[in-house]
Amino acid sequence: MLHQYDRRARSQRARRYARRSYAPAHAGGLLRTIPARVRIFSGIQPTGRKHLGNYLGAIRQYVEGQDRGDPAIYCIVDLHATSVAYDPRALPDYVYDTTAMLLAAGLEPERCVLFRQSDVREHTELCWLLSAVAAYGDLTRMHQFKDKSERDRELVRTSLFLYPVLMVADVLAYRAHEVPVGEDQRQHVELMRDIALRFNATFGETLVVPEHRIPALGARIMDLQQPDRKMSTTASEQRGLVYIDDEQRAIHKKLKSAVTDSGSEVRRAPDKPGVSNLIDVLAAVRGAAPETIEEEFAGGGYGAFKTAVGEEVAELLRPVRERYAELRPDEAALEQALAAGAQRARAIASHTLADVRTAMGIGPRASSLH
Repeated sequence: MLHQYDRRARSQRARRYARRSYAPAHAGGLLRTIPARVRIFSGIQPTGRKHLGNYLGAIRQYVEGQDRGDPAIYCIVDLHATSVAYDPRALPDYVYDTTAMLLAAGLEPERCVLFRQSDVREHTELCWLLSAVAAYGDLTRMHQFKDKSERDRELVRTSLFLYPVLMVADVLAYRAHEVPVGEDQRQHVELMRDIALRFNATFGETLVVPEHRIPALGARIMDLQQPDRKMSTTASEQRGLVYIDDEQRAIHKKLKSAVTDSGSEVRRAPDKPGVSNLIDVLAAVRGAAPETIEEEFAGGGYGAFKTAVGEEVAELLRPVRERYAELRPDEAALEQALAAGAQRARAIASHTLADVRTAMGIGPRASSLH
């Protein structure tokens, strides 16, 4: 019989967990604690071409994480892609597109674990087991479920509702300490923490409680034509998106036609979302403070500013685009990289799943196997 979840026990266990050889760290403007040897996990959807927001908010973090991760684990989450309407004939191509893009950006299979989610079946079993401690009320409050279910009212899939639990399983399967994500995924990481704490309080210390890592710059890049909405492969029109593999001329054109605001001052303000977004983009590209961008372009007008943003974005993405063009045609090599990564991932996830099953009393007793 399940132990009743006790908030006092959860708090006590969380404090004990936080004391385990952790050192303070600062990332994305957030004070956090991470272990000296950090295990990193993040997943990315194979939903078509990747854009500037994906690159600045997530992919660059992945590349950087290879130097800190022990290991850094990155997953192409093809199962998540089935939670909404999709083309099953196109999905395998999207997986290869995403794999090639990650490798072109700088991921190296020898320095990280890169794999396809559906190749490691521990994810789906762990999702079901964690559903035993996932609160229905928490899932109904997830922003992504609300947004996508409103857009697709003809068929709201159960998989869309359980999407966050599978995401939790993705991370907890590897006992990851750190999850690099964009600002829009903060709620999902909080759910991961809640479920890990609830599981440990109910069944005993088994799972690691992860922390999010949100970049200080580029965490939320907005649509160039609708700057009140996040840049999105599925929700943005083509003019509002800068794809990583766009030709330089197309990037210049999109940035020059980006919606700005009344007036001509290059400054951030609540009533200037278009210009504010472009300032944030250039700051993220340069790794500079937004205030320095405002100072540099003060009094210069929108034209020169937008030209500069277009040129620097195009130059940032040029080597990635060129490398992607080299890698994408060789699907056999991409498949080989994914298969090797899945083997390494399975070796880690299988241990976690075995511990979870034992803690929950699932399967034979260990003593009965001898």
